[in-house]
Amino acid sequence: MTRSLIRGFFACCCLTLIAACATPPSETAGIYAAQTDGDITLPEVPASFLEAPNRRADVVYVGEEAPGTIVVDPFAKFLYLVEEGGKATRYPVAVGREGRGFRGNATIRRKEQWPGWTPTKNMLRSEPEVYGPFAGGIPGGVASPLGARALYLYRGGKDTRYRIHGTNDMESIGNANSAGCIRMFNQDVIHLADQIELGTNVVVRTYDESVAMEGEELANRGVEMPPKIVDPEAIYAAVEAEEKRKSESE
Repeated sequence: MTRSLIRGFFACCCLTLIAACATPPSETAGIYAAQTDGDITLPEVPASFLEAPNRRADVVYVGEEAPGTIVVDPFAKFLYLVEEGGKATRYPVAVGREGRGFRGNATIRRKEQWPGWTPTKNMLRSEPEVYGPFAGGIPGGVASPLGARALYLYRGGKDTRYRIHGTNDMESIGNANSAGCIRMFNQDVIHLADQIELGTNVVVRTYDESVAMEGEELANRGVEMPPKIVDPEAIYAAVEAEEKRKSESE
């Protein structure tokens, strides 16, 4: 996605014990470094957004979900990919209004790379000052609020309108938002999408389940943040700076 094109669109439960394994700082930095995905360069995630537990981690997971299941905790702001041998990969997430309103089970039936985004009629009606300038939509790329990947959840063969997707609003991860579903750092959603197949089951916890799994403090993690569309100029400035750094080091 070219910059000029973007400019055209803008002006303690024993059955569910969880223990995070320590991730060395150097490894964390590598996970969230700038990276190239196709012809798109992702900016790095600033270290200030990665304070534990707000980063990807390998964890011990003693729960009832089968390996291969995605477990979303919209209250503790975590997403787990359950693995064999009582382990899981835990990712930090942000949760929007739609994400907080979804409970129960679903199945991933679609995966999209760098999807474009258009605000819903409800977004335009309720917060025109935020979403009105983008009524025509934003094409796929680092400026799109859906980020690098989107996983679409279905129930009974019907689209639930519930999404697990990337984001360019990195500050939001670990918090709640006024709109949106389940957001992940772009580096994380790419990693997750590469691990799963269509047909993957998704389980969304209730608040009581979150308290049982994570404890009351984590089940109330994060703050409520206002809706925000990230300025694409800022994103592309970070991307260009990283590309310049790479070229100078070669």
